[in-house]
Amino acid sequence: MAPLACVRCDAPGAPGALGCACGGLLEVRPAAPALEGEALRALFAARRASRAPEDRSGVWRYRELVAPDLPVEAIVARGEGNTGLYPAPRLAAWVGLDRGALWLKHEGENPTGSFKDRGMCVGVSAALREGARVLACASTGNTSASLASYAALAGAPCVVFVPEGKVALGKLAQTVAYGARVLAVRGSFDTAMTLVDEAARAYGLGLLNSINPWRIEGQKAIALEVLDDLGWSPPDWVVLPSGNLGNISALGKGLREARQAGLIDRLPRIAGVQAAGAAPFARYMRDPRGDLVPEPRPETVATAIRIGAPRSWEKARREVQALDGGVLAVSDAELLAAKAEIDRAGVGCEPASAASVAGLKRLVAEGRVARDARVVAILTGHLLKDPETTVELHRERGQVVVDGTLEAIGAALAGLI
Repeated sequence: MAPLACVRCDAPGAPGALGCACGGLLEVRPAAPALEGEALRALFAARRASRAPEDRSGVWRYRELVAPDLPVEAIVARGEGNTGLYPAPRLAAWVGLDRGALWLKHEGENPTGSFKDRGMCVGVSAALREGARVLACASTGNTSASLASYAALAGAPCVVFVPEGKVALGKLAQTVAYGARVLAVRGSFDTAMTLVDEAARAYGLGLLNSINPWRIEGQKAIALEVLDDLGWSPPDWVVLPSGNLGNISALGKGLREARQAGLIDRLPRIAGVQAAGAAPFARYMRDPRGDLVPEPRPETVATAIRIGAPRSWEKARREVQALDGGVLAVSDAELLAAKAEIDRAGVGCEPASAASVAGLKRLVAEGRVARDARVVAILTGHLLKDPETTVELHRERGQVVVDGTLEAIGAALAGLI
């Protein structure tokens, strides 16, 4: 396995470790791939025609940049990745961009309905290779569903810590169905994260939150697949929701390493969007000195990013600065307005996903993103992850109760025919 090092002090990390003695997180420092540029692009393209599970995966297809030292027989794969990149001309007009300038990368099309599957397939593979027997995570829902699925696929037991009463029903149903032991913690996600971290150290659990450096390596594949989808012609901006900050850390790392490998000749800029009720990183990045100050009582309808103490803030800061990016916060009203437009575009997403489009609309209005920019907005989770919020949002346009007569049907079709 590739060596680990601390993002804060550069000290080497032991295999299987999650943090450094200085308090910093660890990251994977891979060697340069043997192939570069056109040869590497050709290898990735050839694998699309393969029937091997590791080649058909939208993560393991790029394994020279993800986990090149992991033996193929140790790979846990479930067809993750290969998600749609949808042109969105009507949505482009709504956010203020030129038509044809916006694409939606829908990570909700992963096997368990969120981007978490990309990181989890690598994290679980590495954890089992390193000897972990029981896997664990804290979660607002998507991470737990993903871990439960991949643990079951690998035949490994797992336990998940969730904030009691604060997980959308669809996500909780997945987690239970896949066989995880669910511990509902009285408190917030941050309380659950602290507890699982302590339990992992005390009981030898394999911790699979995004502080696990191998999770980040898998999530890098979102960036690689976006570039592949666009014929290795980078967009001007990539905009994505930001909660615990593992995803923005992964996207930035993936983009930088793609350039280093000669896959692209320039870097896009990156923007992370938080919900206003859970936006400690957006506040911090206005003056990024010292340590991030957590939000003690995070609250937002976007449960997937309702996180007050994001663990990956140092990694995220580095990527935002390296890619000349930005971070902002949007209100729940802005977020839900964007979700309504994404849903009506025929794509759909869970509430947290809509932060990317809501944030993009603000960035265009403020002139920070040019109207003629080419932009990819990442949608992180499937619409059915939080059906209750979706039904309430679209209630006025939803179900109409009618009498069983042709006349009643005609009245209900008024304006359509």
